Amino acid sequence: MLVINNFEEYESYLGKELGISQWHTIDQEQINKFADATLDHQWIHTDTERAKNEGPFKATIAHGYLTLSLIPYLWKQIADVRNIKMEINYGIERFKFGQAVLVDNEVQLKAKLMCISNLRGITKVTIQATLVIKDQPKPAYVGDVVFLYHFI
Repeated sequence: MLVINNFEEYESYLGKELGISQWHTIDQEQINKFADATLDHQWIHTDTERAKNEGPFKATIAHGYLTLSLIPYLWKQIADVRNIKMEINYGIERFKFGQAVLVDNEVQLKAKLMCISNLRGITKVTIQATLVIKDQPKPAYVGDVVFLYHFI
């Protein structure tokens, strides 16, 4: 795991890959809980029999926003940003979904530092996030996440 203690250390990674998370399996229970939390019970996500018989993937698929919601969890496996008073998920930009994540697929996050700036003591970073699906040639998505850090 990458340890970052201050702005200067963070800045030294500009343009570089920061790391890759562990594999995470998205199972039907997680999909169903996400459907309950977001009130999105579309059958392609929650009806295993219908998805198997009528769906284009022959299985249920994870919600696109479920896969996005994994970013903070998987990011914490890549980088330990220390000496901060506050960390804020500031935004997401230019995301493209490339391939559906089927139930029981394993995914991992690859992160690359694209931009970093000091905004009067607040560090703004843009991380290119790529969600890889195990044994698949195309990623689930590629896009930028923006974090704000207030270092001590």
